Amino acid sequence: MARMNMIQALNSAMDVMLGRDPNVVLLGQDIGFFGGVFRATDGLQRTYGEHRVIDAPIAEGGIVGSAIGMGVNGLRPVVEIQFADYIYPGCDQIISELARLRYRTAGDFFAPLTIRTPCGGGIRGGQTHSQSPEGVFTHVCGLKVIMPSNPYDAKGLLISAIEDDDPVIFFEPKRIYNGPFDGDPDKPAVPWTAHDKGEVPEDYYTLPIGRAEVVVEGAEVTVLCYGTMVHVCKAAARLAEVDAEIIDIRTMVPLDVETLRTSVEKTGRCLIAHEATRFSGFGAELVATVQEECFYSLEGPIERVTGWDTPYPHAFEWEYFPGQKRVAAGLERVMEAG
Repeated sequence: MARMNMIQALNSAMDVMLGRDPNVVLLGQDIGFFGGVFRATDGLQRTYGEHRVIDAPIAEGGIVGSAIGMGVNGLRPVVEIQFADYIYPGCDQIISELARLRYRTAGDFFAPLTIRTPCGGGIRGGQTHSQSPEGVFTHVCGLKVIMPSNPYDAKGLLISAIEDDDPVIFFEPKRIYNGPFDGDPDKPAVPWTAHDKGEVPEDYYTLPIGRAEVVVEGAEVTVLCYGTMVHVCKAAARLAEVDAEIIDIRTMVPLDVETLRTSVEKTGRCLIAHEATRFSGFGAELVATVQEECFYSLEGPIERVTGWDTPYPHAFEWEYFPGQKRVAAGLERVMEAG
């Protein structure tokens, strides 16, 4: 075991797979010589060469289209989109081609393509470097969508994504790249602890795609969250002094409905938190799922705490970010309702 932050764990996952499978290639802007804007691919081109770790031009549609061709012809490409905000020029290739390839060819062709991209705020990046567009891709049939919250999960899930024969959109919350924080955006990040799974195996391992994790057991209310919000919700539960059961969704598609159902049937209350905008955010799908599966177990209305329905504001980042105080207030509303 080694102690790793998320950047190091992601780098380790790609290193393991490049060494394990000669068909794995990396492709993206500045990922080779420079090692990536966040250094997630640092040193990999020096180890495996320019034909395996490929610096691409600034053309996301071209990057994804090239990777689809690679995948159809037997390679396992891992694309890095430098920021999730930059993924939109590649959306036609992702949605119209990649996601539908297996279906439209009746299973004759597939492209085992993984698309990694940093998402979310917390780095004062403003509207063009802080978006959380996961909801766009959970709506597209044929894609799997993942967002880890800690280094151990990040490595295990990324290896699983690379080995998966279906295309995977792998969101990486950049606010916790270098370690979690206690939920208060005004305080600096703190080191990983053993409880937060900072201990990461250096060798190969996988985690199942489509399995949520109960990160904190509780009896009063179920909290559904993912990515950075897992750490925010832990802090919020302490602040509100609520015995919350906190579930890290981890993979939005496929969704682990059974774990959600079991928890809400036990607690009778539910709060959903995510950083993306509220309207049509992934939280809306979670609300519908909990309502359909657990209606007769609910003791009050389901609460959502999310980002606002505006572009991510540079000057008011922490007013937009659903921090621990907003989540704690939401928990108090859930406990008072019904």
